[in-house]
Amino acid sequence: MSKNAVAIAKKSEGNAFFKAKDYRAAIEKYTEAIAADNTDVTFFSNRSACYAALNMWEQAAEDGKQCIITNRSFVKGYFRAGLALQNLGNLEAALDVIKRGLGVDPSNADLKRMSREIEEAMRQRRVEAAIETANKQYNANEINDAYKTVDAALRLDPNNSTLNSLMDRIRPKYERAEKARVAGLDRNERMKEEGDTKFKNADFEGAIACYTKCLESLRNDAHPLALKCYANRAACYKQLSNFEGTISDSTMVLEHKPDDIKSLMRRAQASEASERYKSALQDVRQVLSYGPEACGKATYDLANGMQHRLNRVIAQLRSG
Repeated sequence: MSKNAVAIAKKSEGNAFFKAKDYRAAIEKYTEAIAADNTDVTFFSNRSACYAALNMWEQAAEDGKQCIITNRSFVKGYFRAGLALQNLGNLEAALDVIKRGLGVDPSNADLKRMSREIEEAMRQRRVEAAIETANKQYNANEINDAYKTVDAALRLDPNNSTLNSLMDRIRPKYERAEKARVAGLDRNERMKEEGDTKFKNADFEGAIACYTKCLESLRNDAHPLALKCYANRAACYKQLSNFEGTISDSTMVLEHKPDDIKSLMRRAQASEASERYKSALQDVRQVLSYGPEACGKATYDLANGMQHRLNRVIAQLRSG
């Protein structure tokens, strides 16, 4: 709280203008208060509220961010910044700010409500983008891609009439193409395909059996199909909490494809679960070295969180 008499007086004048809904005059007074004392977070918060009332969202966002810089414990700053970013259409950044605010005050009703609103808006945006993408793929006769796009979007919005109508058009062509594709596979490819189907149906033990048969038939660990089987079998082992199997199969893939991010992450997660913290940290650091563009944001964030957690665990073990 400011002890600067000039700043306090300017804030009081600004509050009076705010109550009278003269937001531009209030902004002027809050700006004068900030000029006199830029350490009081409420000056930035109040000015952000004025900018929001005028739909000046970029300025509102900047003042909201300044609130957080000035005082990370000031929860209203996260709300101000999140609201402005939401109205600017930058939903990912808005959600990130709101999540950080909930880290300060997990029970804050306004932040929890805004988090739900933004997540719903992001879901709707993904569905709309999927519809646009699927239509383009369908018109370009990219039937397999169109099917995958709509199938993924239907998990987000199963009752969406546009998506279901699209699927009704795409499915017959997809099934014909899929039947022709499978007919052209050799015995080993079909065995791997059967494993993939079992994996999708959560029959992980059945999938493991199929991948193992394919590997035994190939007898060549460097074969591209074998590497796919090892990677997929590692995913099955991970689902069954068979960490030794996950590490072994992921390592087999990495011997031939040392930059395979999925295998690095699986091995890191299995190593952490089996208390091989240094090995897990080494894999996670390798993933992070590729950057968020190569990894994808979700994987990069997961790896970053793991790195912090592993560093803490290793430090505690050393000090203990």
